[in-house]
Amino acid sequence: MKKPLVWAHRGASGYAPENTLEAFQKAIDMEADGIELDVQMTKDGVLVILHDETVNRVSNAKGWVKNYTYEEIRKLNVNKSFPEYGKVTIPTLEEVYLLMKDTELVINVELKNGIVFYENLEERVMELTKKLGLQSRVIYSSFNHYSVMKLKQMDPSVKTGFLYEDGYLDMPEYASRYGVEALHPAYYNLQYPNFMMDCKTRGIKVRAWTVNDINEMKLICVNELDAMITNYPDIGRKVVDEYERK
Repeated sequence: MKKPLVWAHRGASGYAPENTLEAFQKAIDMEADGIELDVQMTKDGVLVILHDETVNRVSNAKGWVKNYTYEEIRKLNVNKSFPEYGKVTIPTLEEVYLLMKDTELVINVELKNGIVFYENLEERVMELTKKLGLQSRVIYSSFNHYSVMKLKQMDPSVKTGFLYEDGYLDMPEYASRYGVEALHPAYYNLQYPNFMMDCKTRGIKVRAWTVNDINEMKLICVNELDAMITNYPDIGRKVVDEYERK
């Protein structure tokens, strides 16, 4: 029986502001196996953690991440939903890496360069990963598959995954053809005929997002996925542990 890993989506974002040090610490506390985060770049080239290309949704400010300097973006409060945390700021990728360094958690770095093509984002992220000695624990993913392939060209040994949403034909063959180790589909893609069987046949790992429903978590276990990416890592941990005991 294969035991799925539990990855905290933007940290334990069901309990703390997403993509913040507070959410990532919560994921550690809840015994997640890994975290998923989104990396972008400020106007002055600092690697910061934020999902949207703008700050509009998570803060009371407006504008594109690419148009903010790090000093400016650091002043924003990105806590709208968890008053107990007070003011919460946007972290850098380095800050998150340093928080995770002494743990054993996997770090899934999603490169957010599908709308804004950040210059040298791949080089900058990989350079920092190597600087902190985290190569063995970092998995890179992106909806921009050109970006994933650029990482592979730079270092064929890096672990990567193609992110995608729905409706694609034969994704297992596609991942296999381009030498990518994993697919990171939206959960509902598991419904496509023979999808999991084809992935297993080709040796492609599957990590689905965003799995917050308990019944979906149970199906992740039954279908023997490699990981579930969830806002509620504590619930995911409980479901996986209960399934393992059966």
